[in-house]
Amino acid sequence: MKFSFGIEHEVAFLNQEGKFADFSQTKFADFNQIVEKLPTYPEDYSQLRVGDAGIRQKRWYIEGFERFADSDKVIDCLPKGIEIRTTIHSDIQGALTELSESFRLLREVAFNYGFSPVLASFNPYKTVFEPQPPLNEYELQQLQTYPDERTANIYMVTYGPDLNISVADLPIENVIDIGKKLTYYSPYIVPFSYSSPFYNGDLWSGLSVRTFVRTGKRSAALVFVEKQEQLINSIPSLTKIARIPAEVGRIEFKACDTCDDFFIYGALLALLKGLILDKTLPGRAITPDANLHQISAQQGFDNADIFANATKLVQVAETALGDDPDVDLLMPLKDMLATRKTKSHELIATYKKTGSIAAAIKQSYQE
Repeated sequence: MKFSFGIEHEVAFLNQEGKFADFSQTKFADFNQIVEKLPTYPEDYSQLRVGDAGIRQKRWYIEGFERFADSDKVIDCLPKGIEIRTTIHSDIQGALTELSESFRLLREVAFNYGFSPVLASFNPYKTVFEPQPPLNEYELQQLQTYPDERTANIYMVTYGPDLNISVADLPIENVIDIGKKLTYYSPYIVPFSYSSPFYNGDLWSGLSVRTFVRTGKRSAALVFVEKQEQLINSIPSLTKIARIPAEVGRIEFKACDTCDDFFIYGALLALLKGLILDKTLPGRAITPDANLHQISAQQGFDNADIFANATKLVQVAETALGDDPDVDLLMPLKDMLATRKTKSHELIATYKKTGSIAAAIKQSYQE
């Protein structure tokens, strides 16, 4: 099997005053000055979608909520952060190297404008996004047309990666079957990434607010298909029409929290690759199991069922990868299973020591 890999990674920031730079504190122009200073790679365009509003011209773009006049003309974009996306790579290491380099450039330029990247998977201070001024008729109509857009109130307070993986020349029904498989096993995959233990300016009772709030309303895995008749009708969506030819057959795993250690993304991509190669696991689901994700979000590896299944998935992936060198990338996941600790545990410990969410999230993205 010939695999391809890509990573989309959302970055949150603190501003000069040390405040969380979300839509309530930040204007589009604040982040746009950063993006404008970053390089353009014209050869990327066959792989990276530019989109209608033209906001996505580069490997970096402002992630946010687009506001429209009473027509399809974009008049503003309320920002939540800056997304980095890699081009398509034939190996996991290539995607990690490019992500690291793009992040380094982003950090340097952002620093010049008083912004510093911090680890957040759920806005630690704001629980909801309410667009001001309220949505107009045209915007409300748009939200009704695209079911995934109705959850803007969720995605504007959440941050996370898309781990993209595709297999060349695989029939689309097999790709959709892989999407169902990853959706089914998602509650056992996501704890490796947990990094959102804060909610509404305080410590939350579990490890991943993002998973708790988002699951069941947003996709765990999304499969890009070529034709209308290949779509499966579900909310949240399991399938979506590819917007550019390079997207056809792509599987996006969307359920993880943000990781500030990019080796964890490498480990998770190796895990997904192993699960795709595996022929033994029977579980399939069209939509994510919200209840199981919520148990996972609250307890992580302290829950016996979550721990046992996460352990099993790593073993299954290891067996399926066999002598593929990517098997070595699974190591960080094994380390986490050995300690039953996630990034959230570190963030909680720092918060308990300092009493400050800002101090905890600032201790991320260490050089």
